[in-house]
Amino acid sequence: MVNKNVLPFVGMVMVVMSQSGGMVINKAAMSDGMNKYVMLLYSYVISTFLLLPFPILHYFSRSDERTTTLTFSSLWSFFLLGLIGCSGQILSYVGIELSSPTLASAMLNLIPAFTFLLALIFRMEEACWRDLRTQAKVLGTAVSIGGAFVVIFFKGPAILNNTQSTTLSLQFSQQVNWILGGFFCACDSFLGALWYIYQTSIAKKCPELMVMVFFQSLFSTLECALFALFAVRDAEAWLLKLHTGWLAMLYQGIGANVIRFILLTWCVRRAGPLFCSMFKPVGIIFTVFMGAIFLGDHFYLGSLVGAVIIVVGFYVVMWGKAAQEDKVDIHYLESASCNNNVPLLQKNTA
Repeated sequence: MVNKNVLPFVGMVMVVMSQSGGMVINKAAMSDGMNKYVMLLYSYVISTFLLLPFPILHYFSRSDERTTTLTFSSLWSFFLLGLIGCSGQILSYVGIELSSPTLASAMLNLIPAFTFLLALIFRMEEACWRDLRTQAKVLGTAVSIGGAFVVIFFKGPAILNNTQSTTLSLQFSQQVNWILGGFFCACDSFLGALWYIYQTSIAKKCPELMVMVFFQSLFSTLECALFALFAVRDAEAWLLKLHTGWLAMLYQGIGANVIRFILLTWCVRRAGPLFCSMFKPVGIIFTVFMGAIFLGDHFYLGSLVGAVIIVVGFYVVMWGKAAQEDKVDIHYLESASCNNNVPLLQKNTA
């Protein structure tokens, strides 16, 4: 009999590999002359059309009264959710173009730290400064942010090198682009944390997952189209040519946006968000090797040192979250056992 965590494990490895592959393919398409905003817009269009049948089938297949009614409030929530997601994607594309997929992958590990900070700001989490769990999350957040500064500002010598020589002026230009790219990727992680928090609040009002995903993709498409029309004035940039841009759009629209999100959602429901979060640092390894093989990217000492620091901070934050969740579960078990709560057994056996 297959262990219940084997399939989520395989699923999360596929999720991480698809995300890393998407970064590398996008970087290759940008280097080949594909405009990043046009590429993002076309990938959103593909995703929206692929997701269109799900809400239609959902509303025609269900006849009970529990089906979520689309109100102005819910549509506004989907609009804001799509705006956050679209803005994060734009910043991510800019950051990858200026720096490298490896840097972008390392910065994604800042999401738990930013999520903790936002939870404190919005009073979604109480901070007991004498509690070891809170201290672990604060320490892990500080370490992760410190590691991000190391990745951005300390590039260091190349570990994996394609032996190409560069002039001093080109090195300075690359260093500036590296810092700007790291800043944009860090902003993407911040918006990613905000997206997770806001999505959690919306999910309580709209339990139908695919309806929420479709309208988020629809609004992201419209918002990205509006932005791209102002940002890209060159008509030739909108023409679809047979190069890596096609592969990037299809991969991002089908694999990275639709399949990866559905697979990630299934893994979260099957094994829990903490289990899925532990796989984020693995993406750095995949991205480094894929970038070196397919793009000939350098891998710098600063990226290695900073990524290690970020991952250490990441796991410290995760440990604090896991310890807090275990404490909540223990209190729930004790109170339920004292009250002879029968549904507790159903919860454990599910």
